[in-house]
Amino acid sequence: MELTNYHAKYYAHFLTNRRAADNPEKLAGALVDAQVDLNPHQVDAALFAFRSPLSRGALLADEVGLGKTIEAGLVIAQRWAERQRRILVITPSNLRKQWHQELQEKFFLPCFILETKSFDQARKEGSPNPFDCSGVVICSYHFARSKGKEAGRVPWDMVVIDEAHRLRNVYKKSNKIANELRNTLHGVPKLLLTATPLQNSLLELYGLVSFIDEHVFGDLKSFRDQFSDLTNPRTFAALKKRLEPVCQRTLRSQVLPYIRYTQRRPLLQKFTPTDDEWALYELVSDYLQKPELQALPTGQRQLLTLVLRKLLASSTFAIAGALEKMALRLRRRLDAAQSADSL
Repeated sequence: MELTNYHAKYYAHFLTNRRAADNPEKLAGALVDAQVDLNPHQVDAALFAFRSPLSRGALLADEVGLGKTIEAGLVIAQRWAERQRRILVITPSNLRKQWHQELQEKFFLPCFILETKSFDQARKEGSPNPFDCSGVVICSYHFARSKGKEAGRVPWDMVVIDEAHRLRNVYKKSNKIANELRNTLHGVPKLLLTATPLQNSLLELYGLVSFIDEHVFGDLKSFRDQFSDLTNPRTFAALKKRLEPVCQRTLRSQVLPYIRYTQRRPLLQKFTPTDDEWALYELVSDYLQKPELQALPTGQRQLLTLVLRKLLASSTFAIAGALEKMALRLRRRLDAAQSADSL
C-alpha cells in the first residue's frame, strides 16, 4: 500500500513517540508542552516505569516531597502522546482536585473528576459507562470500589494509584477495598505511588508488589519461606534483586547534589500558660473525659481526643474553631431530635 505524504508524516510522528524504553527521548512527547521543571530522579523514575514492556506495572516509592505526582504525570503524558488514552487515576478523595490541577496546568491533559454527581449526570446525558471517556479519569478509592463493575469494563491502558500503601494488606481477605480493586483491575498495567512501601511488616511490601503482579513473589507461603530471614545477606540480596524490575525508590539524601532543602534547626523554648489558658485547658479536658460525651463518635473518641489536645496546645484560636464545629453539630442533632418528637 502506497502511503500519502500525510500518512507518512503521521506514522513517522507515531514511531518517534515510541522510542526505546530506556532512552531519555522516550519522554519527548510528554515534555513538548509540559510546564514542569524536572529533576534527574524524576526522569529516571518515569523511564523506569516504561523500562520493561512485559511488566504489569511499577511501584514508585520516592521519599515524601520528591515529586511522585510529577513522575506519574510524565508517564501519563507520554502514554497520551502514544495514543494510549484510557487512563484512570485512583487517589484519596482529598487529593482528587490536586491531581486534576497538576495534570491540567502542568501537562495540559484533559481530565475530569468522576464522583457520584458527575457519574449520574453523564448517565443522564446518555453515556453507557462514564468511566469510558475521552480524558484522564480521576476518582477516589471508595468510588472505584463502588463502581467496580463499570470500571472493570474499560480496557484501561494504565491505572495510576496514589497513596498506594492503602493496598499493602491486599493479601488479607479482610481488606475488602484492596481485594475488590485488584479483581476489578486484574491484568491492567498499574503504576503505584507511595512514600511508605514498608511500615510495620515485610508482608506489606509483598502485598503492594502482588497487587501489581502476583507472579513476582508467588503465594504468601512461598514469600515467607524465601524471605523471612533478612538478617541473612543472601536472603536480603535475593529480595533486592527480585524487587529491582518492579520497584524504584529515591531518598532525599540521594538528591542533595541538585536539590537544596531548607535547613531547619529546632529551638526549644519554654512556655508558661496564662491563668486563662490553664482554665481553658482544664475545661476542655474535663469535657472530653465525660463518659456521656455525645460530641465525638464512640469508635473515634480516642483519636479525636488526641487531635483536639493538639489543637489546644497550638493556640486558643485553633481549638475555638473545632469547638464551634462540635457545638454546631450537636445543635443540629438536637434540632433533628426535637423535630422528630414533634411529629
